[in-house]
Amino acid sequence: MTVDISRYSSDKKGVWDAFVKTSKNATFLHFRDFMEYHADRFTDHSLMMAVDGDLVAILPACEEQGVLKSHAGLTYGGILTGPRMTAERMLFIVETLLQYLRDNGFDSLQYSPAPHIYHTQPAEEDIYAMHRFGGVVTRVDVSSTINMLDPLPWSTLRKRGVKKARKAGLIAVENSKYAPVWDILEENLSSKHGARPTHTLAEIEYLAGKFPKAIRLFNAMKDDKVLGAIVVFDCGQVAHAQYITSNEEGRDLGALDYLTDSLLTEHFASRRWFDFGISTTDQGRNLNAGLARQKEMFGARTVLYQHYQLEA
Repeated sequence: MTVDISRYSSDKKGVWDAFVKTSKNATFLHFRDFMEYHADRFTDHSLMMAVDGDLVAILPACEEQGVLKSHAGLTYGGILTGPRMTAERMLFIVETLLQYLRDNGFDSLQYSPAPHIYHTQPAEEDIYAMHRFGGVVTRVDVSSTINMLDPLPWSTLRKRGVKKARKAGLIAVENSKYAPVWDILEENLSSKHGARPTHTLAEIEYLAGKFPKAIRLFNAMKDDKVLGAIVVFDCGQVAHAQYITSNEEGRDLGALDYLTDSLLTEHFASRRWFDFGISTTDQGRNLNAGLARQKEMFGARTVLYQHYQLEA
């Protein structure tokens, strides 16, 4: 078995994107148009991996001070594979990858695989390879996810929120007007956490324009005013809530309870998983128990986003 690893270049965009479409653990986040919206922040060092001349895997990655990261600008990535990937083949690939790291002056690989909920087929060959070659877990984030095929019941409080919102006359609307939502989101993040959204308004508008079927905005409204909103990244079998926010009036009227109910029972009822996102900070060391509890009150339970380090 001959494994060849080459660095991605822009002339290979078509080949890369075609592979993403057929991968068993990739999502639209791994198309080059998404990966490169913030290309000015990272030095791309993505890799393409062939076995006996056939492309069998790709690795979204960037480089930083002697470390190859997969990918610092993405929530998850890892080695993306097709349906023919096997455990033995992955061992050969990672062994060759380690040699590539040494040959190109890298000290280590920081590795963030896609959680299993994003896999269309079992795809944890890379996790075994991390163990086999001495990779260690450096960070674990807790996300809260609903099993849409067998959902757990909501809490009484969340149900009351839906009834309150309906009684107040709220409606759920899907549109592409991000500016009013970003006003609320930025104010909430700044006042509560001293933080900013991962994406600027210009960036989310750009990405939504590139991926209108995958990036969707839902508003809870009353009298043409936005009270709450959820931005969903539709990853096929996973609907991932990328942003969840509401203003004070929306919180009083149960806007997010109502909007979540609409997403789960109407817009994404056919999905396999609904993921609310992580509730951890400080590299996964601190759990925001209150935030996690809010998500669990919708029947969500824990899925892990894990990160590894593999020394070259």
